[in-house]
Amino acid sequence: MAFIEARDLVKTYSPKGSPEVRALDGLNLEVQQGSVTALLGPNGAGKTTTVKALTTLIKPDSGSAFIDGVDVVAQPQAIRRMIGASGQYAAVDQNLTGFENLVMVGRLYHLGAKVARQRAKELIELFDLVEAQNRTVKGYSGGMRRRIDLAGALVIRPPVLFLDEPTTGLDPRSRIGLWEVIEQLVNDGTTVLLTTQYLEEADRLADSISVIDNGRVIAKGTADELKASVGGLRVAVTVVDEVQIDAARAILNRFGSGESAVLNGRTLVVPVSDGPAALAAIVSAAATEGIGLHDAGMRRPTLDDVFLQLTGHAAETDEAEKETAA
Repeated sequence: MAFIEARDLVKTYSPKGSPEVRALDGLNLEVQQGSVTALLGPNGAGKTTTVKALTTLIKPDSGSAFIDGVDVVAQPQAIRRMIGASGQYAAVDQNLTGFENLVMVGRLYHLGAKVARQRAKELIELFDLVEAQNRTVKGYSGGMRRRIDLAGALVIRPPVLFLDEPTTGLDPRSRIGLWEVIEQLVNDGTTVLLTTQYLEEADRLADSISVIDNGRVIAKGTADELKASVGGLRVAVTVVDEVQIDAARAILNRFGSGESAVLNGRTLVVPVSDGPAALAAIVSAAATEGIGLHDAGMRRPTLDDVFLQLTGHAAETDEAEKETAA
């Protein structure tokens, strides 16, 4: 049995004045102990609802879920003693210092005052917040707030950590710093389930990726397995003028391997059988037809390609889903 296991989860919402929304539609998910599983999917796919169901914040309409053999629905209090969770927005008291926030979390978990302070000190050091520990959180940068929030989720040393878009809004340096902390936690045995809008984040952190669309897992595997599943080389071109997109698409389809070119912004991407020959033919045809290109190139599949082929959408945040599930 997987360390985290969900079977046939269903969750519906009935917003006032709107049709019923089926946020989870028989979702199945497995996460192995001591690993990182990333949930990826387009806007409203069901990622955040999945995390809420597994962390006991909502109750599924049907289906089952277990963490280390403990029933999430039947034993929510036991689950809450096993897990840590960090949402997209830092849930900290801005009027307390970073150190005081962590001590408060420890006391809420019924740790003794001495133990709570000792654990707060350990986490302050782990997250490189020693110099800022006695400053109020309202003066922290975005990256520092994310770190203190994640530290709060680790006060009781949970064997399972749920991260909902942990690095959203962070600058690249802060994002890499948080990735390094997550990697250290996993090396120490923590099991992590994360949702993310950053495909490079899943590429770096995840041992396994589950692609969710319309409340179901539609594909799963390692990043390399998913990339391999969508075929070989791609040719990508970016047109100068949007009015020429249709003409450029026709050229890519002519020299592609049978699948229609996918548009993302002003960039068109098509799978090809013979990369160099297809690239040369596409560039030549575009020049003949007077289509201006900013750039053109050949590349291997990315997780973006996986998204586009499996769901028909680019990866996006789950804002609409969060509003529905609120």
